[in-house]
Formats: sequence, C-alpha cells, structure tokens
Amino acid sequence: MSSKTKAPDMKKKVTPELLPRLRFAEFRGAKGWEKKLIGPYLEDSSGRVPPDTELPVYSSTREGLKRQDAYFAGQVLQNKNEYGVVPPGCFVYRHMSDDGLFKFNINETGGEIAVSKEYPVFSAKGLNPVFLLAKLNDGLDFKEFALSQKAGGTRTRLYFSRLCDWHTSLPSLAEQKKIAECLCSVDELVAAQAGKVEALKAHRKGLMQQLFPREGETQPRLRFPEFQNAGGWDVRTVGDMFHLINGCAFKPEDWKRSGTPIIRIQNLNDPSAEFNYSQAPVLERNRIESGDLLFAWSGTLGSSFGARVWNGPPGVLNQHIFKVLMDEQQVTLPFSLLVLSRVEEDIAKKAHGFKASFVHVKKSDLVKIELPLPSLPEQQRIASCLSSLDARITAETQKREALKTHKKGLMQKLFPSSEEVEA
Repeated sequence: MSSKTKAPDMKKKVTPELLPRLRFAEFRGAKGWEKKLIGPYLEDSSGRVPPDTELPVYSSTREGLKRQDAYFAGQVLQNKNEYGVVPPGCFVYRHMSDDGLFKFNINETGGEIAVSKEYPVFSAKGLNPVFLLAKLNDGLDFKEFALSQKAGGTRTRLYFSRLCDWHTSLPSLAEQKKIAECLCSVDELVAAQAGKVEALKAHRKGLMQQLFPREGETQPRLRFPEFQNAGGWDVRTVGDMFHLINGCAFKPEDWKRSGTPIIRIQNLNDPSAEFNYSQAPVLERNRIESGDLLFAWSGTLGSSFGARVWNGPPGVLNQHIFKVLMDEQQVTLPFSLLVLSRVEEDIAKKAHGFKASFVHVKKSDLVKIELPLPSLPEQQRIASCLSSLDARITAETQKREALKTHKKGLMQKLFPSSEEVEA
C-alpha cells in the first residue's frame, strides 16, 4: 500500500495585507490590518425615558451634540412620546440623511442625556472609541458603505442593524490607541482655532449691539468720537430704504444644460454647487451681477435665510430670493448688508420661526420692519470697522479649515484603503 502526499496548490490566492502608507515606528513590522465585520464590536445601548424626563434633551447634529434649549433659542421641541437615552461614553447618530452622509457623536457630557428615540445608541466593545469615531465620521470606506444604503426615495436610512453589516479594516488595539492619540492632538488644535473664531464672532456681535441703537432708541451706546454730537439716527422701514424684487418662478422643466445660470438657494449656500440654466430671455429686473445684494426670504436661519452679497457669475434670480436695490445717496451697500443681517433673528421671530428651523417671511411683513439709519459718513465708519473685524474672522477661519484639511490628509495616510494593499 503506497501513501500519497498532496502537492501544494500553487494557484491558491494569497490575500494581500492592508497596510497604511504612514505607520508609527513601533508598528512598522507588525502585520497588516484585517478586514472584519463591525457588528461583533458594537452593542446596542439604547434606553427609554418618559417625555417629562428631567434629563437634558439633546439633538445629534453635524456640529456635535447640542442641548435643545440652547440650539433652538431657549426652546425644547415638544415631545409626547418617550425619549431615547444615551449613557456616558456611548455613540449616537441620526439614522436618516438627505445627502448620504452621517455624523456620529459620543456623549462626553459626564451623564445620561435624552435624545429622539429614533436615534440609534450603541457602545464599542474591543475597539478604541476615538479610533472608531474617526473611521465612522471621516473614513472613506464608511462613506462608501453609507452611500450604498440608499434604496430609493430622497433620504438614505442607516439603521443600527445595517451599520452592524459594515466590513472595515482594523489594526491591533495598541495601534488604534496610538492613532486615536495622534488624531486627538490635531482635534485639540482645531478646537483651539475654532475657539478663536467663535471669540471673534462673539466680539463682533457684541460690538454690533453697541454700535446700533437698541429697540426704541435712536442713539447707539458706542459711537465714534467724530459722531458723538451728531444727534439721533433716523428710523426708516425696510420698504422706505429698499426696493425688493422677487426672483422668477422657474419649474424643473424650465431647467436647461446651458444658458443663463439660475441663482437658487443652493448656490447661495455653496459657491461650488452646480447651476441649473435658463434659455428664456431675462428681464433686466431679474438679472443678477456680482456685487448685488440679495435677501433669501424663505429658508433656514443661519444658513440659507437672510442677506448676503452675491459674488458669483451673472445670472437670473430664482424665486424665494429678493434682489435688493437701494438709493446709495441715503444708504450704502455695506451698511445695508449690516442692517439686514442684524435683524434676521427678529424677522424669524415675526415669521414664527426659531433658530435652525425653516422660516418664511412675507414681503408685506418685511417692508414694515423699522431700521435705524445714521448719516452716510457714520454708515461708512461703522461698515469699515466691522469689515476689518470680518477680515480677521475670515483669516482665522481659513487657519481652522487648513487644520481640518491636514487632519483629512493625515487620515488618508494612517488608514489603509482597499486600493492600496501590499502582498
């Protein structure tokens, strides 16, 4: 009886190792990252409390966890049902997204918080939570996974059960910890720079409050020396000061691939957003040039709603946006932007809105709002002062964005991609 030995299969596929382009010295000789199912590392940690809970109520936003009473201008959204509970150190996120992007937050308040019961809540087992947070919020492989969850309709839904189906590459816990420490140090720099920006914005807001008269008054509390004895400001209505021209009511079937750019709300929010085009003749009253003052009268306060100067290409104005014309012998464009921006929150209140909500104001209501108006020289002095402060805010904001870009580049090197593997 003869024995036979099986020859090795030379055609057997060798699985390539996942290796990042940048690795800390102590891990350069370690094995590559392993592709694993994330489900076994996540534990559902959701709980429930009644609507009259004494826990602070938070919203999970793309800017972090925000207390509702602060985020919504002193209001807490009414809830007749139960709230979800997020224990300290646990993850929480909105499970629906309009653009396929999701933001995960960790409860670092030191205690339990209440959130919408629809928010998934989970904890990490056997993973560094900061490392996992970075992968979820900034990892390219998770973005691809999240976008793949769209199943018709306008929104992408990512329930906790679907999140558990994500496969991702993971290093050892020790390497996770080292990467987390590195990213935390960058986050601290970003946070410090963001603090500078917020401090400058707060200073500007306080300065505005002193440079403009309070409601019912005609003289500001803070005045430049050359205007100390200039007397009170005039009070004019928006209708007296400005001529408001509404945009055209384009329908989707009016949109073309070429022609005159249609300036929509999305183009005001994001200068890089794509344009729709019109090939119809454009009335001069609806034509927009760079440098024109616009006022979006329907939108979200703090982003799409309110006044801004258009800095894009010539185009035709879409509905829900006013073109604002003024007599520059009475009011300058920079000061017009200031006074309209200053009353946006008051306009929102009159429109029955609140911070971060969708607001809508009628032209008939807008034109009745009273605004204080100083002389042209004082307008120019105030605008010049605030413009210099705006330039500082812009410069510090650019530094913050540069740090964010640095972190993004660092992550692309510290995290291996499926395209960059080594046998």
